[in-house]
Amino acid sequence: MAKKYVLKRINKTAQIQPKQFDESNFSINYRNQLNETQYEAASAVDGAYIVIAGAGTGKTRTLVYRVARLVEIGYDPKSILLLTFTRKAAREMMNRAAVLLDHRCSKIQGGTFHSFANLTLRKYAKTINLDSAFTILDQGDSEDVINLIRGQLRLNELKKRFPNKQTIYKVLSLSVNTGRSVEDVIAEEYPHFLEYTDKFIDINKIFEDYKRKNSLLDYDDLLVYLRKFLQDLGPAAKTLLSTIRFTMVDEYQDTNKLQSDIVLGLAQINKNVMVVGDDSQSIYSFRGANFKNIMDFPYLFPEAKLIKLEENYRSTQEILNLTNHIISGALEKYPKNLFTGNENGELPAIISATTENMQSRFIVDRILELREEGVPLNEISVLFRSSYFSFDLEIELNKANVPYVKFGGMKFIETAHVKDILSFLRISVNPKDIVSWYRILLLHEGIGPKRAQAILDEIMGDKLSIDLEPNSDIGQKFKSNIYELFKTLAHLRTMEKSPTQRADFVMGYYEPLFVNKYDDFNKRRKDLEIFMNISENYNDLEEFLADMALEPPSDSVVDIEGTDKENEYLTLSTIHSSKGLEWHSVFIIHAIEGFFPSSQSFEKIEQLEEERRLMYVASTRAKKNLYISYPMNIFDRHQGMTFSKPSRFIEGIQDDLAEEWLLEEEF
Repeated sequence: MAKKYVLKRINKTAQIQPKQFDESNFSINYRNQLNETQYEAASAVDGAYIVIAGAGTGKTRTLVYRVARLVEIGYDPKSILLLTFTRKAAREMMNRAAVLLDHRCSKIQGGTFHSFANLTLRKYAKTINLDSAFTILDQGDSEDVINLIRGQLRLNELKKRFPNKQTIYKVLSLSVNTGRSVEDVIAEEYPHFLEYTDKFIDINKIFEDYKRKNSLLDYDDLLVYLRKFLQDLGPAAKTLLSTIRFTMVDEYQDTNKLQSDIVLGLAQINKNVMVVGDDSQSIYSFRGANFKNIMDFPYLFPEAKLIKLEENYRSTQEILNLTNHIISGALEKYPKNLFTGNENGELPAIISATTENMQSRFIVDRILELREEGVPLNEISVLFRSSYFSFDLEIELNKANVPYVKFGGMKFIETAHVKDILSFLRISVNPKDIVSWYRILLLHEGIGPKRAQAILDEIMGDKLSIDLEPNSDIGQKFKSNIYELFKTLAHLRTMEKSPTQRADFVMGYYEPLFVNKYDDFNKRRKDLEIFMNISENYNDLEEFLADMALEPPSDSVVDIEGTDKENEYLTLSTIHSSKGLEWHSVFIIHAIEGFFPSSQSFEKIEQLEEERRLMYVASTRAKKNLYISYPMNIFDRHQGMTFSKPSRFIEGIQDDLAEEWLLEEEF
């Protein structure tokens, strides 16, 4: 019997309009729970909004309450899309909204730009000529492919050094993310390689062809394909946009040109978009983030309403007075003045030390004093512009037996042994994943780059496949261990098992290769145990592999050994890694002209402005105590000991904003 269908007239976003609402019937009293400007943002419904949220002003709280309120009004949670820069941030907001209201809030669409792109592209793959089983290349994979191309073009034989794979990748990626040509990126960032511009373009063309043929997408491709899908506005894109009524974007100041285009594409039908961020915390231009995105949003959406959150819930007014002063010198900004009810704090201190070592010893002594005053080490951090600024301090911390963790080690997913296991699993999903094939083949004794390439040629020519039971001739033609490899992968390909069971099967095969390759295999084994534990959270292998590429765990136990033996530890961090965090007491070191701001920023006003924003971000991490220090004498390799000048961001600050301390050697 034929099914009958009922047609309902809906609005252009396929959401039946909710009835008029009475706020007195809400389960949450939003006006009482939020301050005036937070409420204004949380109660916004239709239209475009830009929310400038100063440091510590309750940005996440505001977003969470807006989600809950939209659901209370009666909008379908699935019609709300929340884009963040980490999936952890999206999950936290959804969980908080669910606790605040009810489980409906956990059904909103939330994730990173890349994870949203991944899900969308797989769902609509056929309409954009993509294989839905495409493999995602992480940065290391992309660099390896580029290195293969670099070798094939024999660029290592040139008389003048050709850039390495990391530099080539960075140039190509910056071009995609910023919308600049490869030529412009080289001219602006790497002028010493201008003569090789044509070679960069050749590599880029081969790289793009290679990915297309082998169903491979790198991080940038995910956004490029999504942008095109939205901009073309075909039937599939209209179907997607009909399910999204509200688009919300967190940390908008960190978006690049691609992401800004995607936001525009998502809002092209209903115009209901809210972006939240802080222009004063835009510090990631080296990743392609574009400060202009947040400044130009009102031009993209002329009807956009500006809401400013300025009441700070983190720091004392004394700290805010200094941070307001630092950012007041910015040439381009949304003017704001952070204030708080948290008064009667200590004035920030600007400390000049005779030498770098004296600076280090002062910080260690002050940390120990704070510890005696009852401030846990976990509530103290030392921040710096560049990683090497902390080397002398680390020596003094070790002498004083102060435990610390320094952020910026190797990521869990970048460790060789974890990438080995992932390669087996990725091939079982995409048998033409040449990057993973190459990695696995080189694990086997007797297989070098040339023989590996010969095997790859046969795989790409469909002479070898894991879709069929392998012929024993493979072992005679190459080596017996290659026959065993194909047999293992053919079995893995057909397994109807969970990701954990498949990973366990791979472990059995990988164990002898692992022990043979790594001298420290016992230490590395802990990472493999973590990998297995993570896989337990998944029922679908493709979803597991996508998450490991897009949202990998951050730290490897190989690099953070022993920190769990301490109950608490001091944080050492670059300022870039500290964004979004806060501590009771914060030390900012090496505030010297030429170091912070960096001398490299002196040539471009945009870079110098970003250095100012870095100082602002560092200063606003502090809740109760803020110390900014610099050595008056520094050692220069060419000139010996030279007199330094304090950073322009702290020089000549009035007495009512900060105390100045001078450290001198006792005799």
